[in-house]
Amino acid sequence: MKIQKALGLAIKEIRLSKQLTQEFFSDVSSRTYLSVLETGKKRPSVEKIDDLANAMGVHPLTILTLAYLITNEEMSLDDLQGKVSNEFRELNRA
Repeated sequence: MKIQKALGLAIKEIRLSKQLTQEFFSDVSSRTYLSVLETGKKRPSVEKIDDLANAMGVHPLTILTLAYLITNEEMSLDDLQGKVSNEFRELNRA
């Protein structure tokens, strides 16, 4: 699955887990735009991901992490976190 589609599914999954309607996001986005994002037909900007995450009460990386887990179902959250941690150590940022 492409990341654009997975990102939309991640946004939708988090929104539904928080029991939020698309209309809840009216201060951040139109219902139509959110629907288009959730179906993977549009690519949100980093700013839009940040806005949506803040509205849902999650960190933007939660959305991105879930999207990458959706694209690679064989990878666990621990595997992904380990990979990112190793890459940060290699960058001398850990």
